[in-house]
Amino acid sequence: MMEKEPPNSSEGQQGWFSARNGSGSSLDLESVVQPLALNPWDVVLCLSGTVISCENAIVVVLIFYSPAFRAPTFLLIGSLATADLLAGLGLMLHFALVYLLPSEAVSLLTAGLLVTSFTASVSSLLAITIDRFLSLYNALTYYSDRTVTRTHIMLLLTWGASICYGLLPVLGWNCLREPSACSIVRPLAKGHLSILSVSFLAAFAVMLQLYVHICRIVCRHAQQIAVQRHFLASSQDVTARKAIATLAVILGTFASCWLPFAVYGLLGGPGSPPLYTYITLLPATYNSLLNPVIYAFRNQEIQKVLWAACCGCCSSAPPFRSRSPSDV
Repeated sequence: MMEKEPPNSSEGQQGWFSARNGSGSSLDLESVVQPLALNPWDVVLCLSGTVISCENAIVVVLIFYSPAFRAPTFLLIGSLATADLLAGLGLMLHFALVYLLPSEAVSLLTAGLLVTSFTASVSSLLAITIDRFLSLYNALTYYSDRTVTRTHIMLLLTWGASICYGLLPVLGWNCLREPSACSIVRPLAKGHLSILSVSFLAAFAVMLQLYVHICRIVCRHAQQIAVQRHFLASSQDVTARKAIATLAVILGTFASCWLPFAVYGLLGGPGSPPLYTYITLLPATYNSLLNPVIYAFRNQEIQKVLWAACCGCCSSAPPFRSRSPSDV
């Protein structure tokens, strides 16, 4: 049986990552039985989840209800938006349930939802990176049935692995009965969070390598076009700077959002201060806030359909052909 909180435990960090036994250490995704004092960090996370949900819901509706977005790259962007939408809903749901309906079952279900959604979000980012690389490396054969099949396989692996990760706490790999085995986020076990952290770091390493290759391919293509068409060297420099800038934005955003939490997840333990987990987790949630801006709203086709929907003239919008994912 779990220990109950002492009466004065509300004086410490409460809410989503509540301290157990009033010690101010060890964060808690696990809901406690007695009412909790409202934690400002939980309010910020809930508000972030609301914005994330609204923003990604727009992308999901645009992609899955518009016949123009059936190319493989848009399916991957739709997968990313769906994962981020679930992450935002998970943040809102957990805030509501932890204060209104606290229980172990609710704690495990919401933790599983958040693990699934964030894992699917990072995996979708990796799949988009692979798709962009292949669109440049195999440009002549990209628009083929093989690409569609490969995209479906990546989506299946992405969501299959993410759901498996999310089911682990529900199926018993948690620290509800063994607090000493907890990670910085209850009720996730230390081993579970360590695997997630290593997976996120590995995904970043692969993305970094692929985007470096993409940058080299773009610069080489720009040089070849400049030679063939007798362009000035300045045009090649502009293309190279644009590729490097895009690379910096994508990788810089991912690194600044996820690396602090991934590293702290490996180094921290059940005795780590709750404040440090909040400080590292909040930027991780902001990755789901920035993904639609980087991968969806910057796309000209999505912009066109979005403006047409806002102006109420979707029926008069001219059809268009989806561009290469390297342009997305």
